[in-house]
Amino acid sequence: MTIWESFVLGIIQGLTEFLPVSSSGHLELAKVIFGTEIAGDENLMFTISVHAATALSTVVVFRKEIKDIIQGLFAFKNNSSFHFSIKIILSMVPAVGVGLFFKDFLSRLFQGNTLLVGSMLLVTSALLYFSEQSKGTEKKITTPKAILIGLAQAIAILPGISRSGATIATALLLKIDRTEAARFSFLMVVPLILGSMVKSIFEGDLSQENVELTPIIVGFLAAFFSGYFACTWMIALVRKSKLSYFALYCLVIGLIALFTNFM
Repeated sequence: MTIWESFVLGIIQGLTEFLPVSSSGHLELAKVIFGTEIAGDENLMFTISVHAATALSTVVVFRKEIKDIIQGLFAFKNNSSFHFSIKIILSMVPAVGVGLFFKDFLSRLFQGNTLLVGSMLLVTSALLYFSEQSKGTEKKITTPKAILIGLAQAIAILPGISRSGATIATALLLKIDRTEAARFSFLMVVPLILGSMVKSIFEGDLSQENVELTPIIVGFLAAFFSGYFACTWMIALVRKSKLSYFALYCLVIGLIALFTNFM
């Protein structure tokens, strides 16, 4: 992987992790377009580093909220911070289960499968469109709704299904307040990314043997700064009901991906 390719892929990861257009789907399409062949160890290192970058950008944007969640979780007091922390934990359960029991199956899906990516982008487009039509989004997140949003996050492991798009759309369809929907969507993924990184460290997946570090570092920095921008921008877009633009974008890109698959 060249430095230029790692820079572009890092920006794609940073932007699409928060914008509802599927980061995994866009990375797979970008690799196909660039013809980028990444060796196993380097591919794993790069993937982990850019996801760590977007997690860090989320922590920076929501540093106050994350502090409140941690304090609420360990204070064991019957207050809003404690209940919100429990909802975050419960929302993680479906994705953790899918990741643990379907790891090998899922890894086979991330191999430049443009047919799957294109199809799932169309699903993302439909989700965003119908959620945008949802009215009366003023309710709070309850425990059952947190679990439903967590199920949407688990399904979004598929390349082409936007994680932020699926979770925010599900929240809006459940009539949850728009700002709260975006906030919950971005916060619920941080523990998953950090947990995945810890798991990779203990399993020895972060071995630096035969891996060039410069592209990894460039990709990390590109993903962090673009992720910080996208995260703050997306909160404003959700609040202003602008998801229909992304629905159209996913529709167009999905159709292009399907078309190129049959060429």
